[in-house]
Amino acid sequence: MEIRSDFLVIGSGIAGLFFAVKASEIGSVAIITKKEKAESNTNYAQGGIAAVISTQDSFDLHIQDTFNTGVGLCNRDAVELLVREGPSRLKELMNIGVEFTRKEGVLDLGREGGHSRNRIVHAQDRSGSEIERALLNAIASRPNITMYENHLAIDLITEHHLGKSVTKETSVNCWGAYVLDIHNNLVKKLLSPVTVLCSGGLGQVYLHTTNPQIATGDGVAMAYRAGAKIGDMEFIQFHPTSLYDSGSPAFLISEAIRGFGGVLKTKRGDEFMQRYDERGSLAPRDIVAQAIDTELKKFGDDYVLLDVRHLPSDKIKEKFPHIYQTCLSKYKLDITQEQIPVVPAAHYACGGVVTDLHARTTIGNLYACGEVTMSGVHGANRLASNSLLEAVVFSHIACEDVKNNRSMLEIRIPEIPEWDDSGTFDTEEWVLIEHDKKEIQQIMWDYVGIVRSDLKLERAHRRISLVQNEIENFYKRTKVVEGLIELRNLATVADLIVRCALKRKESRGLHYTTDYPERNDNQWLHDTIVSCWDA
Repeated sequence: MEIRSDFLVIGSGIAGLFFAVKASEIGSVAIITKKEKAESNTNYAQGGIAAVISTQDSFDLHIQDTFNTGVGLCNRDAVELLVREGPSRLKELMNIGVEFTRKEGVLDLGREGGHSRNRIVHAQDRSGSEIERALLNAIASRPNITMYENHLAIDLITEHHLGKSVTKETSVNCWGAYVLDIHNNLVKKLLSPVTVLCSGGLGQVYLHTTNPQIATGDGVAMAYRAGAKIGDMEFIQFHPTSLYDSGSPAFLISEAIRGFGGVLKTKRGDEFMQRYDERGSLAPRDIVAQAIDTELKKFGDDYVLLDVRHLPSDKIKEKFPHIYQTCLSKYKLDITQEQIPVVPAAHYACGGVVTDLHARTTIGNLYACGEVTMSGVHGANRLASNSLLEAVVFSHIACEDVKNNRSMLEIRIPEIPEWDDSGTFDTEEWVLIEHDKKEIQQIMWDYVGIVRSDLKLERAHRRISLVQNEIENFYKRTKVVEGLIELRNLATVADLIVRCALKRKESRGLHYTTDYPERNDNQWLHDTIVSCWDA
């Protein structure tokens, strides 16, 4: 089965939906999403969008905060673009219908770790959900946008599928994707002259994560297999404060609570963050997560405590209603009266598919926006609430690039073969898929977590390589199903994270290794870039 459109958007988070709304002005848009349309990392985002709104703030301060948090690896041009475009894109979201929290008629600006000013525009403590709601309403009112729910991309369609020889020097172009219609167990060709990867994160590669089950790194894995450059995969951000023992995904306790005055303590009641950074509990996430990890190992504790009991209870309930109600009703924890047990959990990938200042990847006709990318704005660590900002800024930029190069929409798509699964068989060995997934997650958590070493990384590399080869052999012999596609992608991104981590012989931002505990600007002040041609 073949479906054609002017734009194919893979993913229904903020980046994909914002791009689709804008692109619908110049052509037809097909959006594929692997679950229901509202299921994405965006929907789980509590904090908000960082933007220069206040007269007490400035572009230069936001740029500097981003650079300081990124520990020298941010691309200056990308960061300046991100920050200066921010207020305009924020206004667009409000025009679309996003209702941000206001105080006495003006936007209520919060502060999070690493920010020198209050600049977080939020919708109470459910900003992502509110943005998703407004964008989905906008999508529904545009007849030339078609949403395909429960459709999972298998692979990007490139010259590889035309039987052509492709090398490192060959120009590679994308014409859409092979997509599994999960409910009908049917593989479709979704063809388009312009494909946009907005597939989000990869947190499910770790045993403990704040990401939903869908975050299996599909976009990064597909782009890698197609020949795109992938960068900085060693920089995985662990959110310092997920609720201890809250299941999978772990329930996130927003950084905004620390911005409001929450303080981190050990079980013994010691405020420990001041020993690690002068900003205390409001230090950037890499510093806070490493500090918590150190304290836990020092005392053999399972968690530390986030204390907000000294803050007005009515204000806590007003500013963080979702967190308060969820903790109270689901976990029987009254955060206004009791300390909150928290632990770090995998949260955000700062690396991904390498893109330029126009959101173009290294594959022709393929753009990428949001967490799936390495756009250059995060460097070695993401500044809090720059993620939703990055998604809207670069999806806008991608659409503007197509508008300025409309001839792209007239590209002739070659004859694309149907999906060929001849010689494969149906499998009932679901236990193999689930076992391999758990093995990957455990390996990554034990050996490629907050604190690393060469010994741990080398052990992880051997084990992941073995599992990856087994999965690939199984994949080639088996009819595609949702679990197997996601497992294959998880194995690929796990391998990419380990390979990039092994390359970087220093500690910087989110990559901390006991073998090279110091930052080394003389040798390592550059991105880590890999591609399938290096494997």
